[in-house]
Amino acid sequence: MKRKKHTTADDEAQIDMTPMLDIVFIMLIFFIVTTSFVKEKGLDVNRPEDNQSNNQNPTKSLSIRIDANGTIMMGGREVDIRRVVANTQTFLAENNTDSAAIQAHEDTEHGTVVEVMNQVKIAGIEKVSVLVKGS
Repeated sequence: MKRKKHTTADDEAQIDMTPMLDIVFIMLIFFIVTTSFVKEKGLDVNRPEDNQSNNQNPTKSLSIRIDANGTIMMGGREVDIRRVVANTQTFLAENNTDSAAIQAHEDTEHGTVVEVMNQVKIAGIEKVSVLVKGS
């Protein structure tokens, strides 16, 4: 008598995965080739660096006040506009700073404020901010 070979369901129902993998790789190559990378238009932002490590030595900012008449006050005393450079350099010799704040009255002439800013920059301070004080 002839014996029948017993087969399981797994042997009969195997699916060949090779064609499906070929199609997946072809699609992957298609999408990689057809993708276009466009740089979006916009403004480049220059973010300030993290200065938290420099907080051990707090710096004192140079403060200059200009009243409505154009009188310049540095360190609580009146200063001539031609002496701003010398006074700023004296301040820099005594204090470790890189910034100055000019507090101007709203009625002060712009030319006076600009001249004081120029004098401070000549003295060696690059970071100058202007504050406008109302009446």
